[in-house]
Amino acid sequence: MAIGLEEKKQIVSEVNQAATSALSAVLADYRGVNVDELTALRKTARENQVYLRVVRNTLLKRAIKDTDFECIKEVLEGPTLLALSKEDPGAAARVLKDFAEENESFQIRALSVGGELLDANQIDVLAKLPTMDQARSMLMSVILAPVTKLARTTYEIPSKVTRVVAAVRDQKKEAA
Repeated sequence: MAIGLEEKKQIVSEVNQAATSALSAVLADYRGVNVDELTALRKTARENQVYLRVVRNTLLKRAIKDTDFECIKEVLEGPTLLALSKEDPGAAARVLKDFAEENESFQIRALSVGGELLDANQIDVLAKLPTMDQARSMLMSVILAPVTKLARTTYEIPSKVTRVVAAVRDQKKEAA
């Protein structure tokens, strides 16, 4: 079914708007994936704040022009599924990596972060990035560690004094 000019402009505009505000992009080849599996993937993507769209390569080239993801033009070939992370840079990579592990016919082609094109085998690096909540938790534990150590050290002084006094008492009892 042919797409009209106005529909093409709308698709280009929508994808451009999503790409402008996205943190990372992942491209995949979805050949061999049935409709039910693709629907499940879309649902998972929505739950993880990932923009997922099947786009014609010619329209995608126009949509990503003047964005950080212009570098992915090099790998646009065949049917393309575009996943853009909105809030967490690793979200799209995690969603598509998990889906690719379940479906052998689904192949991740490339990914882009910060204007750099990365090979598909780099997906693990991006997928293992902590979420915002995990990063905050890690930061808080680093900030809290010196305070916790100070509290333990301060608490340890009276404990040591008590142990020394108890040891002296025990020595005197044994000597008497």
